[in-house]
Amino acid sequence: MKTICLYFEIHQIIHLKRYRFFDIGTDHYYYDDYENERSINDIAERSYMPALNTLLQMIQENGKYFKVAFSLSGTGIEQLEMHAPQVLEKLQELNETGCVEFLAEPYSHGLSSLANEQAFARDMKKQCQKIEEYFGKKPTVARNSSLIYSDDIGAQIAALGFKGMLTEGAKHVLGWKSPHYVYNCNSAPNLKLLLRDVELSDDISLRFNNAEWEGYPLFADAYIERIARLPEEEQIINIFMELSALGIAQPLSSNILEFIKALPVCAKGKGITFSTPTEICMKVKSVGAVNVPDTLSWVDEERDCSCWLGNAMQREAFNKLYSVADRLLIANEPRINQDWDYLQASNNFRFMTTKPSNVGLDRGIYSGPFDAFTNYMNILGDFINRVNALYPEEIDNEQLNSLLTTIKNQGDEIEMKDKEIVRLKSKLEKMEPVEKKPAEKKPAEKKSTAKKATPAKKTPVKKAAAKKD
Repeated sequence: MKTICLYFEIHQIIHLKRYRFFDIGTDHYYYDDYENERSINDIAERSYMPALNTLLQMIQENGKYFKVAFSLSGTGIEQLEMHAPQVLEKLQELNETGCVEFLAEPYSHGLSSLANEQAFARDMKKQCQKIEEYFGKKPTVARNSSLIYSDDIGAQIAALGFKGMLTEGAKHVLGWKSPHYVYNCNSAPNLKLLLRDVELSDDISLRFNNAEWEGYPLFADAYIERIARLPEEEQIINIFMELSALGIAQPLSSNILEFIKALPVCAKGKGITFSTPTEICMKVKSVGAVNVPDTLSWVDEERDCSCWLGNAMQREAFNKLYSVADRLLIANEPRINQDWDYLQASNNFRFMTTKPSNVGLDRGIYSGPFDAFTNYMNILGDFINRVNALYPEEIDNEQLNSLLTTIKNQGDEIEMKDKEIVRLKSKLEKMEPVEKKPAEKKPAEKKSTAKKATPAKKTPVKKAAAKKD
């Protein structure tokens, strides 16, 4: 029986402000708060809320039949917390239906998997904690930023304990193979791979409202019919896209939500089900390994990493950023770590691209790739100066680690001694009243002697009463 795995990514860009060379050393705040608030409120109103309301309605109307998966970047969650908490509340409402799965992804939506294995592991673990905090369950399936994947990255994901991973069903990787099967990582056979159907996914996310496209207009029954006509043995249909495709890339006026809403009805008529990534990984066996020695992604026609690291400017910025990765992992300074998460975001490098693309790129405040590079490098210069001010370059990573471990141990020892002092003070306070009691009893003894005489006088009365009885 064929099953559709429908997945949506939620990530929000952290907009950097215009930062001049002369700001280095004097201004340590790098973000355009007004634009961040404006953009996320806009996307929440035009896309996230209408789309999530539609998906919730689909679950309510179809019971346990319809299922969907999401992933949220940690930085995206932070933006939603500040400016659009109603989106998180709606996601929690969806989660309560039991028909939704939340996946793991890098907290920063960055490129750490291409640079530093420890930084990547930290990124994944940090986001898992955030997802568990909001939705009560630790993710078991992962996806990398923009579905970036290679054999090495798959091995890292498997080492973190995940059962499966989402990636792109790129033709240059699959060759004659179909994306409609479950595969496994070449370097870690226990890690199952779900491959995105590029054509079926892009028909919705990129081409749905294009009047010049030969498939326009696209109707739900025709779309499901295409899936039903696939060879019987091709059972897994992975449709992955950004949630913003519903309302932003494809405006609501195009009836995109009506199309999405009709999918379960049409699929049920053809005997096609819906499944979450974990359900597929648990129930379906792998048909074999996929060999991916070089990195792939779901971006641009090349489906590689050239949109982020394709020119000298991007590589220089990337290498400079990750030159301090090990020191940050050792130091663990909260404010520095937050800036580190925001500066890692992949869109910072995408704005520097010089390659042409069929997909429009909004560079925001930047006039071009060199402008984006200059602004980012100014910010990065100040950021690295702050790191070096805390932990000078003269101290190598091993010395820094040893020094911070010593400081931590001393801090723990001081904390233990403080607790012991508090305990002894409490014990001493309890002992002091006991020592004072003998001194206080001396005047009381005289009073007690006087009191003893009174019962002696009353004795005859008691005896008289006894005789009377």
